[in-house]
Parts: sequence; structure tokens; C-alpha cells
Amino acid sequence: MKLLIYSHFFAPSIGGVETIVLSLARGLAEVRNEKGLAEFDVTLATQTPAGSHDDSSLPFRVFRGPRLVKLLELVRESDVVHVAGPALAPLLLSYILRKPLIVEHHGYQATCPNGLLFHHPSGAVCRGQFEARNYLECLTCNSKTDGTIGSLRLLISTFARRALSRLANANIAPSHHVAARQNLPRTKVIFHGVDDPFTGKDMLPKRTADPKVFAYLGRLVVEKGVSVLLEATRLLRAEGREVHVVLIGDGPQRPELETQIRQNGLASCARITGYLTGAPLVEALRDASVVVMPSVWEETAGLAAIEQMMRGRLVIASKTGGLAELVDDASLTFPAGDSQALAQSMQKVLQDPSIIESLGQKARDRALRYFRRDRMIEDHARLYREALEGRDQ
Repeated sequence: MKLLIYSHFFAPSIGGVETIVLSLARGLAEVRNEKGLAEFDVTLATQTPAGSHDDSSLPFRVFRGPRLVKLLELVRESDVVHVAGPALAPLLLSYILRKPLIVEHHGYQATCPNGLLFHHPSGAVCRGQFEARNYLECLTCNSKTDGTIGSLRLLISTFARRALSRLANANIAPSHHVAARQNLPRTKVIFHGVDDPFTGKDMLPKRTADPKVFAYLGRLVVEKGVSVLLEATRLLRAEGREVHVVLIGDGPQRPELETQIRQNGLASCARITGYLTGAPLVEALRDASVVVMPSVWEETAGLAAIEQMMRGRLVIASKTGGLAELVDDASLTFPAGDSQALAQSMQKVLQDPSIIESLGQKARDRALRYFRRDRMIEDHARLYREALEGRDQ
């Protein structure tokens, strides 16, 4: 089967979408049929420049920055098209050429102009203004970040994204929450999957982590709620609690967060490492007993949380969106944006460090049950087969 995967963003760009698409494409290229032959001939198209990334090391072809004519050629040559995020050009071309189309929704672009279901003026979760046809509110919301013309462009494109997604053979949501929020026909929930770092081992290695050290892992943007974690840290320090926080990541909110750290006297207990991967990431997390995911928007899934759950690490997560669904009762949760409640959850760990191990094991058990990479790959492969069979009937 000739499979075209289109992802606007891809390696070396950094993010959850890029990570999942790369993992999925690798896995599909390795799938073999009963004769031992590759079942999928994978081609990936993206608008992300290669930079220093070595595409030749990948087990599939990559076309970067394809113009419309080249993209038309790629779509025409494919048997099935998978669009990671409802990008308009591949959606429209697939519809025109009547190609079996799968749309995977890593965000809310088919139901919200900014793709986040986040109301910028109030800094809170959007109540669904687009679906409620409150289009003037959508324009006002995104004018703050994209200007009037940019906001209008986002609004118009949302109508097109939603209409074309409704025509797809299948829509994929990474959580039941996203499926409900998007409310698109022919939606299948396929959870993100990650590798098990302890394959072949019966037990997790004994911990050397410090129960007083908490980590955040992700982009430094307003909707991730990192400022809530810093405020919770300030509250605990004001009560005389010894607590340390390491923020692993980078993004446009970094200067604001650095100011918050400085103004609240947290320089001795809170630090920002910048983006890390590989051995430096492992080293930065070595002393952390808990990873905190304090998002104030409705996370679609929360890949960083899934990765840490697979490692058997305790997660404290805001009770919002797909994030709350995926961690379920295998973590500590708190209301999104409530720094006092987060501080109380962190205090539970400080008072009873045994929950690090007990909930960490529970988190790993849940990850092994629902978030295995091989399951993610097989679920996608099955959907492609069904789409192709449906066209041939």
C-alpha cells in the first residue's frame, strides 16, 4: 500500500505532533505482511525544512516544502492519504482526487480557529464559541494574537477544515475527550503510543529520585500553565516547605517565567534548563520524583505525561481535557489553574513519599495497557486497510 503522510510540522521541529508522526511513520515502514514483505510504502510530506536533520537515515521517503504541483503528484500516486492535523491543501487535493483520506486531530483546528479551544482574552478554556456560531467572539479572541486580518483568515479556514474533515473516510482522535469536542463523523479514538524503556525487565530500577524535586517537561507557553506551578512552589516555600522545581523546555513564555522566578524569590529552588533530549534529558530528570503537567487548556492527550507514566514516574496533572482522561486515577490531579490545589497535591508527596512508588507503578501499568507503540501502529494500519478496502468495494 502506498501511504502518504502529510504533517505540516516534522523533525527537526520539536513537539508532540512531530514525535508521534515520526514514531508512526517509522513503525509503519517496518510492518511486514505474511510473506515478509513491507506492507506500507511510506512517503512523508512536510513544510518543515531539513536543517541538519539526516532524512536519508529514515526508512521512508521525505519531501520537504512541496509546492502545490508536487503535492498533487504525491497525492495522486498514493493509495491512502493520512493528514496529521487538518491542513487544507492535502485535504482538498485528496477530496478532488477521491483518495481514501484519514485525518488525525492532534489539536482542535477543525472546531476552533486557534486550534487550542483557548480563549486568549480571558486566558481560560473556550466554551466552544465556533460551534455555537459566535463568530464575532472568535474574531475578537484571535485578534489579540494574530491581528484582525489574521483572525479573519483563521476563522475562514476553520470552516474549510471542518467541512473537509467531515468528508474524510475516518477521523482519528487521540482521546475520547477530543472525539467529543470535535464531534466529527466516523471518528475513531487511537491513543498515542510510546516505547517501553524497560522491555525485558521484570521490575523498574530502584529510584534515587528526591521526593522534594518536581519537574515540568514541555513547551513554555501560556496555555501549559507553568506559571501555576511556580505559584504553587512559592506557596509551599512560604509555608517553610523545602521544594525544588526544574522546568525542562523552551518557548515564548520563558522571559515571563524567568521574571516570575526572580520576583518571587525562587531563584534558589526553580530553574529553566531549555529544551533537552537524550542523555541531558535523562540527567535533568534523574533527581525528580514527580512530573507536573499544569495545563490550563484542554490538552488533547499529553504525550509527555504518557512517556513518564511508561517510565513508572508519578504524574501530577491538571484535571482538564484529554490529559485528565489519560492519567485517570493513576496520578494526582487538581483543578486547572488552581495553584493552591496544586500546592496541596505536591504537599501530599512531601508528606508521604511512598505514593511516588505506588502511584508510579499504577501509572506504568496503565501505560502498558493503553499506550504501547505497537498498539498505536497496528490500530493505524488497520484503519488504512479498512479505508482502502472501502474504496475498492
